Amino acid sequence: MQIDLGSFIEKATPLRVLSVMVSQDGEVIAEHNWDEKCRRNIYSATKSFTSAAVGIAQKEGLLSIDEKLTDAFRDDLPEQVSENLSKATVRDLLTMCLGQKEAALMGGVRPYYKEKDWVKLSLSLPFEYEPGTTFLYNNAGPYLAGILVQRRAGCDLAAYLTPRLFAPLGILGTMWERDPMGNHFGAGGLCLCIEELHRFGLLYLQDGNWNGKQLIPKDWVRESTRKQVDNGTPYGYGYLFWGDQHGVFRADGKYSQLSMIMREKNAVVSMMAECREGDVLREAVFTEIYPQL
Repeated sequence: MQIDLGSFIEKATPLRVLSVMVSQDGEVIAEHNWDEKCRRNIYSATKSFTSAAVGIAQKEGLLSIDEKLTDAFRDDLPEQVSENLSKATVRDLLTMCLGQKEAALMGGVRPYYKEKDWVKLSLSLPFEYEPGTTFLYNNAGPYLAGILVQRRAGCDLAAYLTPRLFAPLGILGTMWERDPMGNHFGAGGLCLCIEELHRFGLLYLQDGNWNGKQLIPKDWVRESTRKQVDNGTPYGYGYLFWGDQHGVFRADGKYSQLSMIMREKNAVVSMMAECREGDVLREAVFTEIYPQL
């Protein structure tokens, strides 16, 4: 089966889409490239890889999402631990409901921090709300989640994920942004090409199973790609995955680096783009591609 991308291409071209891939029932059924398929920064779609790392690490007994941050980061806490910080858990790092009022470690400010220890910086910021109650898109949470995996595993995120995820998916030798202390930045900065991001989406469509091997626990895949918290949209937010219409969940990076998992259609739509109108682009997917599946 092939689908016609003509109408989508017409809408996507002015939105600066670079590549699109569509798979259904395990087969690529449409593809179009406006530019070469080189590796690019996938920005916050990186967060979904960190989510996978947390799920694998929990399965291996390295951590629990029910752990209190005061236990997981006992040597990095501020002198005065607020009541809200004392309640925060690893799960709150994954749902964007950490309890902080202002976002930290965002792309426009990271190069200008004078502090080198971003763990202590993140935990020193005010926790003004009870964790789990208030959604705020904030890089501090996924960054700390990635740090926890690295500390417990004794290696950086790429080294941890290479035998467990990257190598089985054919992702080798990629680049990943690091913090000033040399840790991989779990909230962004992973560089992939369109096929690599697309295979990650296919892995989630297949409940974490790849060529007969369970790379990510099935229950973790299902939990992370369902609504965990309200986020101001009708679709909610999972564990570092965004909800969307028709039960779709997506890994989503700034400028629309996307892998959209469409379980109702047994399909995945992935894109690389330089798009500042993500809502418009995703609507084009749902009006021009989704009905053909």
